[in-house]
Amino acid sequence: MASPVYFTDMRCKVGTSLLGKLKKLMVAAGIKNMDLEGRYVAIKMHFGEPGNLSFLRPNFARAVAEQVAQQGGRPFLTDCNTLYVGRRKDALEHLASAWENGFTPLSVGCQVIIGDGLKGTDDVEVPFEGGIHFKSALIGRAVMDADVLISLTHFKGHELTGFGGAIKNIGMGCGSRAGKMAMHSLGKPKIDAAKCRACGTCLKNCAQGAIVLPKGGKASISHERCAGCGRCIGVCSFDAISNDIDANSKSLNERMAEYTKAVLQGRPHFHISIVTQVSPFCDCHPENDAPVVPDLGMFASFDPVALDKACIDAVNAAPVIPGSALEAVHASNPDHFTAIHPITDWRWQISHAEKLGLGSSEYELIRL
Repeated sequence: MASPVYFTDMRCKVGTSLLGKLKKLMVAAGIKNMDLEGRYVAIKMHFGEPGNLSFLRPNFARAVAEQVAQQGGRPFLTDCNTLYVGRRKDALEHLASAWENGFTPLSVGCQVIIGDGLKGTDDVEVPFEGGIHFKSALIGRAVMDADVLISLTHFKGHELTGFGGAIKNIGMGCGSRAGKMAMHSLGKPKIDAAKCRACGTCLKNCAQGAIVLPKGGKASISHERCAGCGRCIGVCSFDAISNDIDANSKSLNERMAEYTKAVLQGRPHFHISIVTQVSPFCDCHPENDAPVVPDLGMFASFDPVALDKACIDAVNAAPVIPGSALEAVHASNPDHFTAIHPITDWRWQISHAEKLGLGSSEYELIRL
């Protein structure tokens, strides 16, 4: 059966605001039907790597937190620590980065808690059924301690999974550092020596010490030490680093879907995606490229699969912004996501999520 997905555009008449429209969207999509009285409600979102300016503004988070509080819930914003080098790999740096980007208790109206603790080791092993890669997942303890989960997602492109939507926000985002290692473990990149400029950027951004750059030589990757996080792919300015085979991305997409099932099973959940500043890469980068399509709107649903599919379709139907990374490649490939990142295919993620019973790719779009 088709799942309802509610949508509102980003046009605002004088006297209205995007935050007001977001609250109306949540109510129309049925958030008031959730019993939140006295319950801990985890609002899962991405705080943005400092230097990146495409992450969602804290104002959106406050609107969600206020709605939860209005219904008697006890909201908190959360995300788990990262695997790669950056400023969010432990709770101290992660919280400092969140505050720097505007996510403070004062600005968002609730507490901000890092889901997997100080060093990313505070996790819970969560068993689940139906996985082909995992039988259990390592999820941040604070995420699993919550009674209800709400995902608030910046919908965008992604260099390893094609797109970053609700499933990625939940599956990858709620995994502890060990969980992220498990999801990434088959993604072993390689370096094309002919393209390598020996600049050392990949070396500086490898948290596992897997990249070697001998004096006067070219960089190489030790697959024994590599965690497969793909960070080196994103930071290389010369396209010298890539994944070995497409199956790596397929496996990563499937593993994220399985982690999402572990997070959501057995408790109420609700999902919101904001399709704005649709950058071609993840907000984990300390920079962001220009958006590839115009701002499209806000979507909400109880079904994360239907929500992601609706956002995918909306982006693929949108006009390409001149001068963006998509302009040069979309003519030969009408699918915006695989045009930018040819090694990916978003269908793997959607298909596996459906098989796991996370939701349906069939949806009814209800416009407000």
